[in-house]
Amino acid sequence: MFLDEVTLDVVAGSGGRGAVSFRHEKYVPRGGPDGGDGGHGGSVVLAVEPAESSLGRYRERRRYRAPDGRPGGGTQRSGGDGADLVLPVPAGTVVTDAETGELIGDLARPDQRLVVAAGGRGGRGNAHFASATRQAPRIGELGDPGQGRRIHLELKLIADIGLVGLPNAGKSTLLAALTGARPKVAAYPFTTLHPNLGVAELDGGRTLILADVPGLIEGAHQGAGLGTEFLRHLERTRVLIHVVDCAAGAVEARHAIHQVEAELRAFSPELAERPTVIALNKVDVADGAEAAAELEAVLPAAYPVSAAGRIGTRALLEAAADLVAEARRTAARVAAPPAPATGEGGHRVYRHVPRPAGTPRVEREPDGAFRVSGALVERLVERTDLDEEEAVVALQRRLAAAGVDSALAAAGCHDGDTVRIASAEFAYAADALGPPPRSSRRAR
Repeated sequence: MFLDEVTLDVVAGSGGRGAVSFRHEKYVPRGGPDGGDGGHGGSVVLAVEPAESSLGRYRERRRYRAPDGRPGGGTQRSGGDGADLVLPVPAGTVVTDAETGELIGDLARPDQRLVVAAGGRGGRGNAHFASATRQAPRIGELGDPGQGRRIHLELKLIADIGLVGLPNAGKSTLLAALTGARPKVAAYPFTTLHPNLGVAELDGGRTLILADVPGLIEGAHQGAGLGTEFLRHLERTRVLIHVVDCAAGAVEARHAIHQVEAELRAFSPELAERPTVIALNKVDVADGAEAAAELEAVLPAAYPVSAAGRIGTRALLEAAADLVAEARRTAARVAAPPAPATGEGGHRVYRHVPRPAGTPRVEREPDGAFRVSGALVERLVERTDLDEEEAVVALQRRLAAAGVDSALAAAGCHDGDTVRIASAEFAYAADALGPPPRSSRRAR
């Protein structure tokens, strides 16, 4: 299969555990807590590497995990961060979430980097939990788990100009005439089975990248002739050159133009509206010259050419180059960030956007247990060492303050019922400030 794509499972590193430690030095009685923080977990990062031309390196290995952060130590020593795992990809790689189809990033430039799985934050050591009333806390947070996700990578060609047309219209020959590329050329349909790239040089040191994709046939937008795979590559081009075979006469040439335009519009209305130059090819043939003259009079941006004889190709390229330059200017204006809002006197104005409070949700599971979900409460539980009694007591207070007790009571939870939060399971007790339930445990 031609299309270069692969699905990967990536997991970032978890944060290191915060240390529970106390100063033990000579002549320093009752030394306070000095546990250091755990290091952050490494992230999984995709980076555009100019030397990469395909996603072939990921055909054999599909699972990647970044290193975890190191645990903290005594004397407030922080643990080392896990190193980021950098996966090189070629320019033109489109990254989506394999589960939801959501676009994560479009890596089109050589300097781009994209974090696809963020490393977990390191847990805080017990030095952070000291207060006037709690001078010897034995609480050290666990590090946050690293983000895990399944991502889909798809490589799409990046070119300034895409050559489109029916099979055997002369696209490959025109590519060779415009750029000096040497694609396979023959007098039978579907000579081109894979896109070919060429670089055209213009005056003033300007260069353009041209892509010749295989010919389109009726039903290409539905996958006929691997059409959808080839049409996807045209989405990355700024300008199209529509190559038309005029040797069979004006009627057939018109039909070819309408057929290709219909396939482009059916696949993507945006693609059908892309700036287009029409190359009326094969004017070196008698019937071709006559048909090209007739069509040139009624079609905008139409240029009679002979790809084989290198006739009219320079004027065609210059016209396409002007459209590319305009498309680049338009893209730059659209991508330019808006000017910052200013008030009187030219001062920047910053407006506070309140963060919405996360209300915990309670759902009844098939076995009768209560599942509490919410980013805040799940994070609190994941960071707590459930084997440490003092840490569990502090967790109970924080969950009550976050509204968990009220939400459970409203859902009909009673003493002794099973409550699950994140990967932990508890036996519910109405008195949140009492001793921690001994049945609390971390799910494996």
